[in-house]
Amino acid sequence: MAKQLAFVHTVPGLVPTFADLARERLPGWETFNIVDESLLRNTIRSGRLTETTMRRVAGHVWSAVDAGADAVLVTCSSIGPAVDATRPFCPVPLFRIDEAMADRAVATGQRIGVLATLSSTLEPTRDLVARRAALAGRAVEIRDDVCQGAFEALQRGDRDGHDAAIAAALRRILPAVDVVVLAQASMARAVEALPAGSVTVPVLTSPGAAMERLAAELPRA
Repeated sequence: MAKQLAFVHTVPGLVPTFADLARERLPGWETFNIVDESLLRNTIRSGRLTETTMRRVAGHVWSAVDAGADAVLVTCSSIGPAVDATRPFCPVPLFRIDEAMADRAVATGQRIGVLATLSSTLEPTRDLVARRAALAGRAVEIRDDVCQGAFEALQRGDRDGHDAAIAAALRRILPAVDVVVLAQASMARAVEALPAGSVTVPVLTSPGAAMERLAAELPRA
């Protein structure tokens, strides 16, 4: 039987993105999705990741395992700490969307910029980068910024406004950093829209980096 990879999403629009990446990077693996927008909505409303939401994330991971998943990827950075808390008890490989990106940033430069469209995502991502740097024995300086108005534009369906807000934040932070991390998977498209030559340091996004790690660590189906 084919190996099964489960995605736990908080943004329905990311389902096709990760389906395409899985077909490209994990040939022979089958995928299925668990989508729960309330995980992110409640985190935004609370201004932090609550214990209740962490428990519900763990429940979704176990539901995926019970459904036959041989590995699970949680694609929302805002709930990343819940993945860390669940991993020691999970019987299959459990991946956090932004961990591979953080490791790549730490290996790339000392001055790391972290951009997010939500303040509730900024702190978990900043904390992750700091912890991965400490684990690698590297001293880093982290600068962060929220792309003001980007999330609200995306909620209105204004993708161009979302991307423009991210581009503006990038321009502010680029002179002070060696590498930039985009905290949310939904931000990845904004990089593709930037004019050639306008970005002077590496800008890292999580979907591709995460799927490369899965391809490296999971067995071929």
